[in-house]
Amino acid sequence: MKQKLKIALIDVLAIALIFIAASVTDARADHSQKSLSEAQSHYTTLDGSRVHYKSLGRGDHTLIFIHGWTCNMDFWRSQVPGFTDKTRVIAIDLPGHGQSDKPKIDYTMDLFARAVDAVMRDAKVEKAVLVGHSMGAPVIRQFYRKYPQKTLALVIVDGGLRPFGKKEQIEPFLAMLRGPNYKETVNSMVDGMLRTVKSAELRQQIKDSMLATPQHVVVSAMEGMMDEAIYKPDKINAPVLTVLAKSPTWQSDTEQFFRSLAPNLDYHMMEDVSHFLMMEKPAEFNAMLSVFLVKNGLMKM
Repeated sequence: MKQKLKIALIDVLAIALIFIAASVTDARADHSQKSLSEAQSHYTTLDGSRVHYKSLGRGDHTLIFIHGWTCNMDFWRSQVPGFTDKTRVIAIDLPGHGQSDKPKIDYTMDLFARAVDAVMRDAKVEKAVLVGHSMGAPVIRQFYRKYPQKTLALVIVDGGLRPFGKKEQIEPFLAMLRGPNYKETVNSMVDGMLRTVKSAELRQQIKDSMLATPQHVVVSAMEGMMDEAIYKPDKINAPVLTVLAKSPTWQSDTEQFFRSLAPNLDYHMMEDVSHFLMMEKPAEFNAMLSVFLVKNGLMKM
């Protein structure tokens, strides 16, 4: 009875937090950007290459932010400072991205999962909540497969847990990425994802970051993300928060599918946002994440 009452109170808190979030100004986001950019850089090594990360805050639990395809840790600039007074926060540049080394290797989801583990070992973190955006979703799921004992919870941000198409459908797109005009292909793809973004400045920041990724990383990471072998329907027994942008990308049975994999699931669909929902409506997203963490005893109220 007490547990049910506690959950009910947290649900009320969720509504209050999300309502308050709607009134937060953009000035806070600007301050957030400085907070992440000014944090000290750390490097660990994986297979002889450097992996860049930043560690902020302190607390009983650790929250690790993992970006998507051709992105970098800066995509979490509006999330990191919002949690550093309550918990430890780590942001990572996956291999091939941001300030991490970019050797000509296979950029698989397994490699990225091992990179997260390498950062955790270097930062002396035994267990963590993993937050993955876009390609970060299959990355954190692969991490959970390899290191379930190190996973406190998973947070999936507009990312999938099943293939977006069959291999023969995806191959023509991969062929364009392998060609000399790959930047035009990436640019068109990003334009499609940013169609609903109202801020011209934010649109340009996202495009500049994604287009800066080397071609060999662009291709290999996409191939790794499209590998059907990583989408096995095995169960996720850790708590899972899923926050998706409402769009035709998601099939009508998406929530049902997620629940079939993750029995302990909090599922949200955000309106009027793009693929980069945490950058467009950071306060609303942060409120959802906060409530999930509190409800599962992973952050103090």
